[in-house]
Amino acid sequence: MNKDQVKGATRKAAGKVQEAAGKLVGSKEQQIKGLGKQISGGAQKTYGDAKEAVKDATK
Repeated sequence: MNKDQVKGATRKAAGKVQEAAGKLVGSKEQQIKGLGKQISGGAQKTYGDAKEAVKDATK
């Protein structure tokens, strides 16, 4: 597991929490920010997964 996988998963989880908090207090802005974090976190995790796959393939 590399740092991009960890950071991506963490950002995605934080985004889910932020989205839920936004729903709870009725803030569309926080919901949207949470969704954005989830998307960027997922992309970063996917990038990390790809790096890991390349690393494993070159062994």
